[in-house]
Amino acid sequence: VPTAPTRPTEGGAMGVSVSASTAIIVAGLFFAFTTFYPVAANGFDRVSDAQHGINERALERQNTAFAVSNATYDGGTGNLTVTATNDGSLGLVAGDATLLVDNEYVDVGGPNATTTVDGDGDTALWLGGETLTITVDESGLSTDVGAGTRVVLVVESGVRDTATVTEVSA
Repeated sequence: VPTAPTRPTEGGAMGVSVSASTAIIVAGLFFAFTTFYPVAANGFDRVSDAQHGINERALERQNTAFAVSNATYDGGTGNLTVTATNDGSLGLVAGDATLLVDNEYVDVGGPNATTTVDGDGDTALWLGGETLTITVDESGLSTDVGAGTRVVLVVESGVRDTATVTEVSA
């Protein structure tokens, strides 16, 4: 039985389509990588910066130490005086401190309070070994100040110390 002559196959067309498909896939991967890399690098930088900030704040808290040594109320003048000593190696800003008198916020830089560092009212820098004195006029408080009133002094790093007010005779 004679067979019909066969035609040669065209193998070149198949090779071109595979090569074109491969080129499209490689171009897509290149595009995806060029889009993904900056996003990943920025994310890594942000995480690194945040971790660095956390470590800086932890070191700041570790180097901050102070003690409220005295909290007195003078009924004659109506003044509450809080005295604290900076025992740490970190300089603090007196105006950035927060004072709570029986859970009432007192703006230490406001009109009803004055701050002095080692007797100097013109400086705001509270260095190690120096004493901060905060004098609060009772008229600016809604809380009745007297013996047993609790005061809390908090500095910018979050470190705090407390004391109980004692009354002094005029």
